[in-house]
Amino acid sequence: MADKKTLTFALMDAPFETARTTTALRLIDIAARRGYDINVFAYEGAVFVPFALQKQHSNPVHGHPEVEEEDHPLPREWVSALIDEVMKNGGKIDWVNCGLCVDERGAGESIEGVRRGAPGDFWAMATASDNTLVIATK
Repeated sequence: MADKKTLTFALMDAPFETARTTTALRLIDIAARRGYDINVFAYEGAVFVPFALQKQHSNPVHGHPEVEEEDHPLPREWVSALIDEVMKNGGKIDWVNCGLCVDERGAGESIEGVRRGAPGDFWAMATASDNTLVIATK
């Protein structure tokens, strides 16, 4: 497809903190379903979005004393599903966690398909893309 678009997204918010992360993942999903090539640069707390050690938990306050009853969503599963969706639709995805942010936060274990990078990767992604969306913190 000669007119295939490449989109770059920069994320900054940690999972579960604001709706900005969920909104970004929804936008990335739309691009994935359209077969676009996608770059994601996770910066600051967003390096925890694909964090491999996330675990579900129970929530007795909600009346769900068992983990299975709460069925708590995990962003790492959303990212994994996005990676699969991109591949299924003929696109490619490059999800990069800022290595400086990873080290500061101890978020060194990410799911398969996520790589460690540096702020320079974001610059390279943005300059090579048709469009870039930065979803900044407040």
